[in-house]
Amino acid sequence: MTPVPETPDLYGAYPRLSEAQLAELSPRGERRAVSGGDVLFREGEPTAEFIVVLTGKVAMVEGRGPDERTIAVHGPGRFLGELSLLTGQAGFLTAVVQEPGEVLAVPADEVRALVARDQALGDLILRAYLARRSLLIGLGTGFRIIGSRYSADCRRLREFAARNRVPHRWIDLEDDEEADALLRELRIPPEDTPVVIWRGDKVLRNPTVAQLAKAIGLPVPVPGTGVSDLVVVGAGPAGLAAAVYGASEGLTTIVLDAVAAGGQAGTSSRIENYLGFPSGISGAELAERAIIQARKFGAVLTVPAEVTGLQPDDGFYGVVVEDGNTVKGHAVIIATGARYRRLQVPELEKYEGSGVYYAATPFELRMCSRSPVVIVGGGNSAGQAALYLATNASSVRVIVRGHDVRASMSHYLADELDRTPGIEIMHDTEVCDLIGDGTLKGVRVRNKRTGKSLEIATRAMFVFIGADPHTKWLEGAVPLDDRGFVVTGQSTTWNALLPLETDHLGVFAAGDVRSGSVKRVASAVGEGAMAVRLVHERFTTTGNRQRRR
Repeated sequence: MTPVPETPDLYGAYPRLSEAQLAELSPRGERRAVSGGDVLFREGEPTAEFIVVLTGKVAMVEGRGPDERTIAVHGPGRFLGELSLLTGQAGFLTAVVQEPGEVLAVPADEVRALVARDQALGDLILRAYLARRSLLIGLGTGFRIIGSRYSADCRRLREFAARNRVPHRWIDLEDDEEADALLRELRIPPEDTPVVIWRGDKVLRNPTVAQLAKAIGLPVPVPGTGVSDLVVVGAGPAGLAAAVYGASEGLTTIVLDAVAAGGQAGTSSRIENYLGFPSGISGAELAERAIIQARKFGAVLTVPAEVTGLQPDDGFYGVVVEDGNTVKGHAVIIATGARYRRLQVPELEKYEGSGVYYAATPFELRMCSRSPVVIVGGGNSAGQAALYLATNASSVRVIVRGHDVRASMSHYLADELDRTPGIEIMHDTEVCDLIGDGTLKGVRVRNKRTGKSLEIATRAMFVFIGADPHTKWLEGAVPLDDRGFVVTGQSTTWNALLPLETDHLGVFAAGDVRSGSVKRVASAVGEGAMAVRLVHERFTTTGNRQRRR
């Protein structure tokens, strides 16, 4: 390997540990001499150790052989790894010693415990790992998805990877010459796509998201006869708050989510009005921090796990998962939130994933480079997406049905839109038609006051027009209101119900899925925490005991 200079620190991604921090870590680890070419850990395998470079240099590389790519080089005082060390995923890079020296290897469990106790060290490591994950996503490291932009299965895999912030690269069969070469090399006919290539040689042919998750080390539901204290269905802000408070207060807690942690909030490019983050925080980072916090206290988070039913069963509840497993709990918190509402325009499905999108993540930001963008909606999600995409798009038009965006959007966001060059708000306007030939090329909009139509050239339309409750799996199990939201606190029998409790004792609803809730991130977090307090209260009447550690 040709020597490469140490990578400069970018955005706090590659900090050095202080002498005091090294002294604190040293008794918990093992010092090892390393030689040039030694492999300390490999991509595709769980990272079992937190490694600090004491002397010498270590390169973080993707791939091996002629396709090897050096991502970063670390010298004395720097530590290796990225977010997967804290979340339990497989690693996405290989660590190769570039210059001989000495390293300190600390078991990952020891570091997780230390991070939980030492705020300064914990913040340093967490900030670095979050920044490194963002850099890996931007560089397109990780596994490769080969498939057509017109393929629904390809869109499904890309959405799962993007929503879970898993480093990956999409190779489009339609216009990437590399795709044809790779398929010929692997002897895979185009009709067998999409395929996922992982670790250079492992090929998954049109995998389910569960198969992909298993391959990259995400936890999957484990069948068993045990009964947990608490099962949380949904890992949005309400569900993650319930996981943190439930596990921290001694309840054995399992969290299930069908797609990704963070819910709709996880797709927000920046949340600027959440308490405690004056400069704002992305929804993805808020979710990742909450996941690490919940796991620190012992909560088990499982993604993907599509829940299909809820069944009372002799003093506990069975939460039925799509794969046939049943997760049992003495109490259940329903926090499945809502799913994106779709525009009522012809041929919408034809363009979903190939021009019509419901989230503005770094993946979409790169895709919109120097191109015009259309955003439909007048709420906070639409405003946040407009500001985010404006940093990379050539222009942003926001289509709003109402005559004043301030009637539905926070004033600070509306003011920021007014101040940002390249953003135009089109009031009293609605989308009539989509224009294209399988790939979006434009949209036709109509002004409701004047009746005039206009065609806007764009290859990307983002839809943020609200959401409908994700409660189809609950039909017949708990009461729903006329819009499908879960009814709580309204006793129809002799049972005295607690706030947030459904007509089933021990089954609660929190966040956007609950009828009458305030649809805000902070409110959902508060309800998730409150629901855990009510679970404890319900246990005092049902006789179920929380298991203290």
